[in-house]
Amino acid sequence: MIRLAWRYLWSSPLTTALNLLLLTLGLAAVTFVLRASAQVEAGLKRDLAGIDLVVGAKGSPMQIMLAGVFHLDAPTGNIPLATLALLKQQPLVAQVVPLSLGDSVRGYRIAGTTPDYVDLYGARLAQGALWQRPMQAVLGADVARSTGLKLGDRFAGSHGLGEGGGAHGDHLFEVVGVLAESGSVLDRLVLTDLASVWAVHEAHAEPTPASGEHAHDDDEHREITLALVRYRSPLAAVSLPRWVNAQEGLQAAAPALETARLMRLVGAGTEVLRGFGLVLLAAAGLSVWVALLHAVRARQGDLAMLRMLGAPARRVAALIALEALLLAALATVLGLAAGHGLVAVLERLLAERQSLRLGPLGWSEAEWLVPLLAGGLAVLAAAWPAWRAYRLDVTTLLQAPR
Repeated sequence: MIRLAWRYLWSSPLTTALNLLLLTLGLAAVTFVLRASAQVEAGLKRDLAGIDLVVGAKGSPMQIMLAGVFHLDAPTGNIPLATLALLKQQPLVAQVVPLSLGDSVRGYRIAGTTPDYVDLYGARLAQGALWQRPMQAVLGADVARSTGLKLGDRFAGSHGLGEGGGAHGDHLFEVVGVLAESGSVLDRLVLTDLASVWAVHEAHAEPTPASGEHAHDDDEHREITLALVRYRSPLAAVSLPRWVNAQEGLQAAAPALETARLMRLVGAGTEVLRGFGLVLLAAAGLSVWVALLHAVRARQGDLAMLRMLGAPARRVAALIALEALLLAALATVLGLAAGHGLVAVLERLLAERQSLRLGPLGWSEAEWLVPLLAGGLAVLAAAWPAWRAYRLDVTTLLQAPR
């Protein structure tokens, strides 16, 4: 039955190729949307890393979240270093991690922070160690691979968060460590301590050792860019953002809330692409239906001969349905392969643009819908032609003049 259905299927190669192309394009579009959406969501959740709140300068909460969590935007400004102490004094705050941004190396951001930021993502070192003093840097896996920098090398940061800024040639960073690839935002960052960022941007790299009073005065005037906060209790989600927004010059951004807004914005584009795929599938189903109806009409003599040789009516009908299922199975394989290939291309383009990394995904649960969708479409397209084949009057066909 399968061999006969396969031969019948390719007895009209041009028609079959056209139907196969339409089905493959529709299934590839649906696969791409399902897989890309799942991987983007996984990547966003991974980069959130349990961060409950981002505190920055007054401005857009979305911009603060994109700058502080995903490093996809410029920050809204700087906030006083004293903000860290204010946040740590709050009883509902479990952890505060500072970030100082402003420079980059070959397009990769240099982030001044503390070792807590590395622990936040559970990252580990592939080579070397973390920084121990100012002007030491640890490279993310993507940074090391793209720039070719290795342990012991020195480099100068460029002003600004993109390529083309003026270089700070009088302050060179030394590479002391390289992080293992984690698939998180750390892969595309250069990490150093806060003092290194201050050293590059201040007239004096370190306070004069005359007295502790000078150090205290410097700390009062120093700034950071953002503070990443983790709650001690879910109750903090109600009161802490409101308290932060009430402070002069401070703005709170809840990553979970802003990410949900971002996914809604992106969702409009995915809905359009999903709709395009469904339109293609509908066109393919209609084309398969017409082709099978024509095939039943053209093969009436063959089907009558099968009935004479002892094939029951249900087997003749199953032969027609099997043609559609074989076509759907072939289109499913090609559509899944094309969809996965498109997602791989998207991931590579995002990596080249130092943008969001897609989350690792072997086979998403949603992708099981693709073969089910193809099979259901094939059954629907073959239902009426198969019924026509089932209802063929063998006696009338054999008696008809030729």
